[in-house]
Amino acid sequence: MASQFSTRLFHLQPKPPFSSFLLKFPVPFSTFHKKTFSHIFQECSKERALEPGRQAHARMIISGFKPTIFVTNCLLQMYIKCSRLDCAGKVFDRMPERDRVSWNAMIFGYLTNGKLELAQSFFDSMPERDVVSWNSLISGYLQNGDYLKSVEIFVAMGRDGVAFDETTFAVVLKACSALEDYALGHQVHGVVIKFGFECDVVTGSAMLDMYAKCKMLDESLRFFDAMPVRNWVSWSAIIAGSVQNNELEGGLELFKEMQREGVGVSQSVYASVFRSCAGLSDSRLGSQMHCHALKSDFGADTIVGTAMLDMYAKCNDLFNATKVFNLLPNHNLQSYNALITGYARGDSGFEGLQLFLRLLKSNLGFDEISLSGAFSACAIVKGHLIGVQIHGLAIKSPFIYSICVANAILDMYGKCGALQEARRVFEEMERRDAVSWNAVIAACEQNKNAETLSLFVSMLRSGMGPDEFTFGSVLKACAGGQSLHHGREIHGRVVKSGMGFDSFVASVIVDMYCKCGVVEEAKKLHDRMEKQTLVSWNAIISGFSSSEQSEGAQNFFSRMLEMGIKPDNFTYATVLDSCSNVANVGLGKQIHAQIIKQDLQSDVYIVSTLVDMYSKCGAMQDSVLMFQKSSHRDFVTWNAMVCAYAHHGYGNEALQMFEHMQLEKVIPNHATFVAVLRACAHIGLVDEARHYFDLMKTEYGLEPQLEHYSSMVDVLGRSGQLLDALKLIQEMPLEADDVIWRTLLSICKMHGNVEVAERAATALLELDPQDSSAYVLLSNIYADKEMWDEVSKMRRIMRHSRLKKEPGCSWIEIQAEVHMFLVGDKAHPKCREIYENLDMLTDEMKRDVHVQSGELMMNIEATLDEDQDLCAVSCS
Repeated sequence: MASQFSTRLFHLQPKPPFSSFLLKFPVPFSTFHKKTFSHIFQECSKERALEPGRQAHARMIISGFKPTIFVTNCLLQMYIKCSRLDCAGKVFDRMPERDRVSWNAMIFGYLTNGKLELAQSFFDSMPERDVVSWNSLISGYLQNGDYLKSVEIFVAMGRDGVAFDETTFAVVLKACSALEDYALGHQVHGVVIKFGFECDVVTGSAMLDMYAKCKMLDESLRFFDAMPVRNWVSWSAIIAGSVQNNELEGGLELFKEMQREGVGVSQSVYASVFRSCAGLSDSRLGSQMHCHALKSDFGADTIVGTAMLDMYAKCNDLFNATKVFNLLPNHNLQSYNALITGYARGDSGFEGLQLFLRLLKSNLGFDEISLSGAFSACAIVKGHLIGVQIHGLAIKSPFIYSICVANAILDMYGKCGALQEARRVFEEMERRDAVSWNAVIAACEQNKNAETLSLFVSMLRSGMGPDEFTFGSVLKACAGGQSLHHGREIHGRVVKSGMGFDSFVASVIVDMYCKCGVVEEAKKLHDRMEKQTLVSWNAIISGFSSSEQSEGAQNFFSRMLEMGIKPDNFTYATVLDSCSNVANVGLGKQIHAQIIKQDLQSDVYIVSTLVDMYSKCGAMQDSVLMFQKSSHRDFVTWNAMVCAYAHHGYGNEALQMFEHMQLEKVIPNHATFVAVLRACAHIGLVDEARHYFDLMKTEYGLEPQLEHYSSMVDVLGRSGQLLDALKLIQEMPLEADDVIWRTLLSICKMHGNVEVAERAATALLELDPQDSSAYVLLSNIYADKEMWDEVSKMRRIMRHSRLKKEPGCSWIEIQAEVHMFLVGDKAHPKCREIYENLDMLTDEMKRDVHVQSGELMMNIEATLDEDQDLCAVSCS
C-alpha cells in the first residue's frame, strides 16, 4: 500500500486531480504520515499550490496526527510561499515547539512580502539567532531598498559575535554596490580578509561587482586577477562591470579570455556581451555573438534572446531584431519592451504601435517602459488620436504616476503639435525632473511658441539646473526667432555653467550664431572648440550658404575635407545648395562624384538637392536625369522637379509632373503649389491657376500664404487683369508685403498701366520708404510712356533721399578660379584695367545710340551718367 501511494504521489500536480486524490486517500499508519505530509507540503510549496496544501492540512487535522516540528515547518513554508502569511501566523502561534527554522521561516515570509516591521519584531523576539536569521534580515532590507539598514544589521551581527559566512558578505557587498559607496565597500573588504573569505569564490564575485558598481573598475580587475579560483559567476561579474563602466571593448576581451579558459557561458554573460556590441553599434560583431549563442544552445532562451534583439535594435538593424523576436518560442514583457523601444528609436513608429497592441492582447500586461515606448512611437508618426487613447489606458493603470511615463506623454503631445495638452500634462505633474522641463521647453520650441524662453526662466527659478538638452532647445528657439540678444545671454549662462566645452552645446551655439546672421562670430567659436563635431562644421557651412556667401561655404567645406572630417548627407546638400546660388555646375558635378564614392546617391535628401542644383545651374537635362534615376522620392524630390520645370519656363511639364505626383499619392505642400502657380503664370493659364489655388484649401487643407497670393497676382497681371490682381491684394486675409506689391509694379511695366503702378509704388514705399526699387520701376514705367517730367522727378527724389540702386553682383570662373564682382568693387587686383575697359565701352555705347529726338538723347545720357554716379565706379 505504502509503495503504491509513493509511486502515485510522485506524479501529483497541484491541481484539482491532486486534491481529489488526497481527499479519497484513507488514513495510513503514523510513521507513514510523517513522511507523506511533509512531502505533500514541500511539493505544494514548490508549486505554490495553495488549495491542495490546505486540503492536506485539513486531512492532517482530521486524522488526529500530531506533526513533528519538521512537518509543521514544511506547512509554514507552504503557506509562506503561497503568500498566506495570515495562515502561516496561525500555524506558528499554535506550534507547541519552535526551532530556529520556524522563526527564520516567518522572518523570511514577512520580509518577502515587504512587512519589515513584523519581520524585525519576530527577529527581536527570537530566543536564539543563527547566521541564517541574520542573513535573512540583511537580505530582506536589501530587497526592500533600505540599503543602509542592511549595513547596520551587518554591523550589529558582528557585535553580537555571530560568525559571518559567504552569504553574509555577498548580501552586504550588494548593499554597498547599491549605495555606490566605495569607502564602505573597502571596509567590508577588510572584514572579508580578516575572516579569511578573500579566497571564497562567492564572496569574491560579490566583491568584483561592488567595485565595478562603485566606478572603481581598476580595483575590480586587480581583485579578479588575484582570485585563485574563478567560476562563471566571477567572469560574469567582471564582464558586466566592464560594460557598466563603458569599457565595452575590455568586456569583449574578457569574454574571449573566458572562452579560452573553457569556462561555460550563462544568460548574464551573453546579456553583457550583447550590451557591449550595442554600445559599440557593431552589429557585425553582434551577429558573431548571435552565432556563438546558437552554438551554445542559448538561441531559444528568452533572456538571451531579449538581449540579442535589443542589440540589433540599438544597432538600427530592426530587420534582424524583428526576426529574433519572431523566432523566440516564448516572449516575456522585457522582449516586447526591447522591440517596441527599438522601433521607436529607429523611427518605425507604426510598427512599434502594432507591437504594443499585440502586447496588450498577450495577457503579459505592460509597464512604464512599454507605455513610454508606445508614446514615443505615437510622437514619431504624429499619431495624436492613438496617443490620447494610450494616455487613457495609462490613466487607468498605476503607471500614470511614473515620472518616466508622464515625460513620455508630454513629449508625445509636443511632437504631435498639441501644445495645449502638453502644457496641461506638465502643470498637473506632482513631481518634475530635468527631463520634464526639457520636454515642455522642447515642445514650445518645436511649435514655435513664444513661451520657450519664459519657461526656461521658470525652470531656473524652480531650482532645477539646465543640462545640455535644455540649452539645445532654448538656443534653437533663439535661432528660429533670430533673437541674437537672447542667444548671447544664453551663451553667457552656458559658459558660467561649465558646459561651454560640451561639443553638443557648442555646436548648437555655433548654429544659433549662423542663423542669426553673425557667421564670423560662429566661425571664431567653432575654431576655439576642443572637439569640432560634424554638427558644428555643418552649421558653419549652412550659415555661409544661407547668408549667400557661397564662396565661404565652399572654402569651409574644402577645409573640412583637409582635416579628414567625413561629410554626411546634410553637408553635401548644403554645399550643393551653395553651388546653386552661384550657378557653379562644375563644382556641383565634383561634389556629385564624391557623393557617388560615399555611396550616398540613393539618399532622398541628397537626390532632391541634386535635382535642384542642376536645374538652377541651367543643366535641366541632368536635373531630369537625376529625378528619373532616383529610387526613393519624397515630396521634396517631387517639389524640386516641379520647381525646376517652372523656373525654366516649362509650364506644361511642371503641371504634368504635379498631376503625376498626385497619382503617386504624394501629398503636396505649400512649396509645391507655389511652383504650380508659377508654372501657370509662365504659360498664361488663368483658369487653371484659380483651380489649383482653390484646390489647396478644399483638397489638402492648406491655407494660401503670401507666396501663393503673389503668384496669383503674377498670373492675373500677365494676362492683363491688373484690376483683378489689385482687388485680390486688397481682399486677401493677409497683410501684403513688399514682394507682392513689387510683383504688381513689375507687371504694370509690362502692360504700361500707370494708374495701378502708382498705387503699387505708393503702397511699397509706405512699407519701406528707402526701397530704391519702387522708384526705379516706376521711373521705367514713366519712361516707357515718355513721361519725362515724372522720370526726372523720380531721379530727383532718389538723389535727394540719397538712394542708390541695390548693388549688382556677378562672377565668372576662369581656370578653376572664381572671380566675383560687386558694383563699385575695388578689391580685384586688375581693378584699374577693368574700369578703363568699362569706360571705353560706355563711350562706344553713347556714340552708337541712334535717337529720334534730342530730348530722348539727353535723357539717355543723363541716365547713363547718373548710373555711373550711383555705382561709384571710380578707382581713384
